[in-house]
Amino acid sequence: MSIVLTGDRPTGPLHLGHYIGSLKNRLDLQHKHQMYIMIADTQALTDYFDRPQFVRDNIWQIAQDYLAIGLDACDIFIQSTIKALPELTMYYMNLVTLARVTRNPTVKAELKQKASKESFEQSAPCGFVCYPISQAADITCVQAELIPVGIDQLPMIEQANEIVRKFNSMYKTDVLKESQAILSETSRLIGIDGNAKASKSLNNCIFLIDSPDVVKQKVMSMYTDPNHIRVSDPGNVKNNVVFHYLEAFYEDKEDLAAMKAHYKKGGLGDVTIKQKLIGILENILEPIRERRSKIKQTDVEAIVYAGCKKASKTAHEVLYKVKEAMHLNFDIN
Repeated sequence: MSIVLTGDRPTGPLHLGHYIGSLKNRLDLQHKHQMYIMIADTQALTDYFDRPQFVRDNIWQIAQDYLAIGLDACDIFIQSTIKALPELTMYYMNLVTLARVTRNPTVKAELKQKASKESFEQSAPCGFVCYPISQAADITCVQAELIPVGIDQLPMIEQANEIVRKFNSMYKTDVLKESQAILSETSRLIGIDGNAKASKSLNNCIFLIDSPDVVKQKVMSMYTDPNHIRVSDPGNVKNNVVFHYLEAFYEDKEDLAAMKAHYKKGGLGDVTIKQKLIGILENILEPIRERRSKIKQTDVEAIVYAGCKKASKTAHEVLYKVKEAMHLNFDIN
């Protein structure tokens, strides 16, 4: 049995992109491995440092999402409650050059998105630039071996492994373990507007908390093929958002292939394929809504706080071994 670590930033409710990209994998993994799920509030503060209450409120929203999905055989914890993490991060920062951090493809892409017209120095807090190092601390604090991620997070795993190798080599130890990424079959879901990625910040996604009416409205607004004016017209499935979602969520691949052929030939209308998608998504979302309606806030807090205590104990043990390897294990008691 391996140790799995995964998690999300509490910056809003989870959506179908999270579900297909990672959450669905977690439902299976929690019964095969020891799994920790981290609610990364400290990392979220690199973007929302002036809005801590917003981040705090979303901690409970995401925890409720987890339980409503069915993630109840794992340990959920809050990043900021693990006191060993800042100290581990500080030690790891000495093992990484500034050039290496800023060369990280994920950091570069996110900085480009956030920077707009401002210069790099003006727009990026140090905490944001250094969060790959913080993630290395997150991974190693529970000695995680498997990390379910989207493909855009692969550079983070590699950088964490670089830190592990350098630490073990420099201090002649095997205290830290390398980790391996687990990718889902659909690693990225495009936005309902056709944007390259479904995102909370772009408001182009279907949230797990959306009502049936909202789901219907969002699906009916999806881009299909602008040249498919009449039902009888041949249609293009490439860059067709509805078919992208059908590929991600429709499990009957034979029927989907037949639908694609029918659409390409002509005779299959956009409303028909959208109604099909609505039905498929509702089969996923309705049980989640049902479970959510039975969850009490006191139960959410009890589960999360228990996870925090367990993760904190494990992280403290890892930190002790790290400091021992560095000859910083002073006994002052």
